[in-house]
Amino acid sequence: LNVVTISAGTIEASDEKRTTVLKPLDIVTTAGASGDIYGALQTLPGTSRVGDQGGLFVRGGTGAETKTVIDGLNVNNPFFSAVPDVAARGRFSPFLFKGTVFSTGGYSAQYGQALSSVLVLETQDLPDQSSSTLGISSVGIGGGHNHLWEKKGLSAGFDLDYTNLGPYFAMNPQVQKYTRIPQFWGGSANFRKKTGEKGMLKFYGYFNYSDLALTHNDIDSTNGYQSPFDLHNLDSYNNLSWRQYIGTKWRLDMAGSWSYNLDRIISDADTIRTQDVISQGKVMLTRYFMERNQLRVGSEYQYITEDGQYDSYKNFFCDNFVSAFAETDIFLGTRFVARIGGRVENSSLLAKTNVAPRVSLAMKTGEHSQASVAYGDFYQKPERDQLYVDHNVGYQKATHYILSFQHVDDSVTLRIEAYYKTYEDLLKTVPSYSNTGDGYARGIDVFFRDKKTFRNVDYWISYTYLDTKRNYLDYPYSVMPTFASPHNASLVVKKFFPKIMTSVGFSYFYSAGRPYFNPNNPVFLGDRTYDYHDINLNASYLTHIGKAFTVLVISVTNVTGFNQVYGYRYSYDGTRREAIAPPSKRSIFLGMFMSFGQDRSKDVINNNN
Repeated sequence: LNVVTISAGTIEASDEKRTTVLKPLDIVTTAGASGDIYGALQTLPGTSRVGDQGGLFVRGGTGAETKTVIDGLNVNNPFFSAVPDVAARGRFSPFLFKGTVFSTGGYSAQYGQALSSVLVLETQDLPDQSSSTLGISSVGIGGGHNHLWEKKGLSAGFDLDYTNLGPYFAMNPQVQKYTRIPQFWGGSANFRKKTGEKGMLKFYGYFNYSDLALTHNDIDSTNGYQSPFDLHNLDSYNNLSWRQYIGTKWRLDMAGSWSYNLDRIISDADTIRTQDVISQGKVMLTRYFMERNQLRVGSEYQYITEDGQYDSYKNFFCDNFVSAFAETDIFLGTRFVARIGGRVENSSLLAKTNVAPRVSLAMKTGEHSQASVAYGDFYQKPERDQLYVDHNVGYQKATHYILSFQHVDDSVTLRIEAYYKTYEDLLKTVPSYSNTGDGYARGIDVFFRDKKTFRNVDYWISYTYLDTKRNYLDYPYSVMPTFASPHNASLVVKKFFPKIMTSVGFSYFYSAGRPYFNPNNPVFLGDRTYDYHDINLNASYLTHIGKAFTVLVISVTNVTGFNQVYGYRYSYDGTRREAIAPPSKRSIFLGMFMSFGQDRSKDVINNNN
């Protein structure tokens, strides 16, 4: 635990003695995050708050440039399908995972197809004991059971939930006019089995069905016409993984997954149907040698089918995607470590192969501090909608250069990171489809967290400076894109009152104005929105109802009612416009969550100490 660790570009929460930043309880108690993993990650440096688009936007990258990985395998649809101009939340509960590694750049050769960032999630192993849960809130009801057979080293469980946003909309009037209130039916199942002293076999399966319809103002209409939008979504993700140690020198990791997503959309007079099915397999072998050194080699295969229909136009393609990687950590004493690796990928659809070298070096500068540098090439295929139009394009490329310093001890974390990222071969759609786009992103990220100075108070501050331009899609020249903001900052404060078992949270977010398209301005994306401000509060009370450990929760977003504008929508002739804003001025959430058989009071107290 006293040796240096590779950490350039990475905020890690899987090793509590090294660089813990956010644990599951951190996520659900962060005001403004609404219990969403991605919402909590937006309080960390390197991210931008983009309220009108889905995805996690990192260091000048689009939402599609950040990939989510569960137990080693990609998740193709980690967010719920969204309605126009409203950001979607993540599908997965933070309590599903025991560790989160959020890499804002320079990530491991184990992962690919992400130009900017990866979020690596590892599911829980065996639970401590059998337990049941029940949750009732202003958005719905859910519950489940996990049973542990301790002597057999075996557990199995399930969760079911139903969400109806009718009561929530009654408390929080929406800008959109819903003709069919959003409803979600979902569930999951898990199975875990110890194999040997350290091995673990795990299965996780998830499904969700959503249904909604709304109307929104047609800006091109002069008679108040309301344009309809109707969405049905069916999504399933299933993952089977096995970790096994072979003797004292080898570790084998194997995983396979199958995912399915179907969207059926009616937008005004258009009917849209998209279906994607992905089957994946991955194997990695780790060899430990000379105490701390290790070598990882592995391979991954994906079979992807994409089936789309827009009115009478049909599109279909499939891709056999194969990759291989190798990476080694070499310790040079206790003060230096180097990580050298690379990745090779081949896509049958693109008929192209890429080679991506990656190198990191870290040096210990003190008992609790270190400095790191990292370099790497990263590739990503164009998005599905773009490949429907033209398969004769290639990979997009980003090159990362990172320099970081961090100090981490039991109660204080300080991290400062400078980065420079170049883009090559970005997809251009005008005048024709080609890989002639380019761009850059550079900036500084600062993160400070303190859990010691003030009794029972945990707070963190983050700041990101971003300078980025890109020429891609239909952009006429290089310019800061609409999803980028030059300044982003956040303050998160949590205070725990142990005598009354109550936790109170506060958060403040700031983003400088983002570019937006104004057809009346001859300068492309020459206008900026107002600066974004957001103040949020929450409180949770821990108690017992009968034998059930119970948490009562209330949260309020945008408490002061700031006028938040993400951009503007213009009429075809440019004479009229309307603001793109959050679906409600502020929101209030109420919930009661009960656990039968497992008292989490100690977890909450320890988390606040």
